[in-house]
Amino acid sequence: MTSIQELSNIASQVRRDIVRMVTAAKSGHPGGSLSSTDILTALFFNEMKHSPDTWSRSGKGQDAFILSAGHLAPVYYAILARAGYFEPSKLGTLRKFGSKLQGHPSAGDLKGVYQASGSLGQGLAVAAGMALGKKLAGEDERAFVLLGDGECEEGEIWESAMFAVHYSLDNLVAMTDWNGLQIDGPIESVSGIGDLREKWMAFGWDVIVADGHDFESILTAFEIARKANGKPKMILFQTEMGRGVDFMLNDHGWHGKAPSQEQCDAALAQLKETLGDY
Repeated sequence: MTSIQELSNIASQVRRDIVRMVTAAKSGHPGGSLSSTDILTALFFNEMKHSPDTWSRSGKGQDAFILSAGHLAPVYYAILARAGYFEPSKLGTLRKFGSKLQGHPSAGDLKGVYQASGSLGQGLAVAAGMALGKKLAGEDERAFVLLGDGECEEGEIWESAMFAVHYSLDNLVAMTDWNGLQIDGPIESVSGIGDLREKWMAFGWDVIVADGHDFESILTAFEIARKANGKPKMILFQTEMGRGVDFMLNDHGWHGKAPSQEQCDAALAQLKETLGDY
């Protein structure tokens, strides 16, 4: 069990990693990466059964994680590096020619990544397939997937939602970074997806709502989601885009924009260095 303080320290370093990576690359997606940092920190450093030493693309013997919202690659890479999947020094190669750390995750030979993701809406289907495969193989491990709330405008999300209920995939835990914003502005102004809690419940899922920036709330949500009752789980994590950096907070303009070096320095001044910069 990782302590709340340890999780907080890791999350602070991951946020520093995100800001530095995107600034150096001069492109990328800091807003949602920062809003989902605490979720993935708690998942990888406390909840999931996984190990970089025994990881394989088959996912056998471990919990599997799929990043459906592929533009959140900066936080994914930072988490993998800090969890030991590759050297943190590699983070500085984000979006550079020849780097394994592409702008959106590519399965290739990058340890820890099961699925190439960039086209939104596909990850839930992949995670559901992995969860079904684990059930058929008699495995106890689970499949986790992170969605964006704007991504839930995609029709394939809801096809996958029906599939998961039909096959009683209670070993599938989906999570939504519910920050209310997407690249074009507030979710409700762009498409109006309505009450996500009611929608997922109507599709037959167990739904948990949690504070995506409070580790006690996050860990409690994961604990509830362990219940095997024949239903897939959806955790709606209420978050703030750009969390941790005051000038990015709740500003959809930072969905996919890199900070200047001056802005990077201002952001890093707000984030404690806890594990050592890469």
